[in-house]
Amino acid sequence: MIFASVHFVLSHLPNLNAVAGISLAAAVIYSTIAWAASIEKGVQPDVQYGYKAKTTAGTIFNFFNALGDVAFAYAGHNVVLEIQASIPSTPEKPSKGPMWKGVLVAYIVVALCYFPVALIGFWMFGNAVEDNILISLQKPNMAYRNR
Repeated sequence: MIFASVHFVLSHLPNLNAVAGISLAAAVIYSTIAWAASIEKGVQPDVQYGYKAKTTAGTIFNFFNALGDVAFAYAGHNVVLEIQASIPSTPEKPSKGPMWKGVLVAYIVVALCYFPVALIGFWMFGNAVEDNILISLQKPNMAYRNR
């Protein structure tokens, strides 16, 4: 029923530009829930902020793994090329200008939504934070058990 309800709402949108607003709202709501719930859970006992890896090779591997995560998180640039190819472009009015502004705004919105999640999640859980912050939130808080 939920899936059908979502499809019913989306089917009545006039065009794909209307979906952009829904996508923005979903990103803002998800990120707000994630950082607010992290703050509510509080700093975990025995939190550690150092490297997870104990060897130099492990540290280097984790560094490249993090670069790969960032590269896949910002993978929207592939779609940008297809969109730019469909925009009329002339020497007087190239499509490069509007596309550059659009990409810049999109990446700023992504950064504003997800950097607080990353920073607050690391502050609360340290290097034990999971790749998906919601998984870290599901673990029981040990401070409440010890009371």
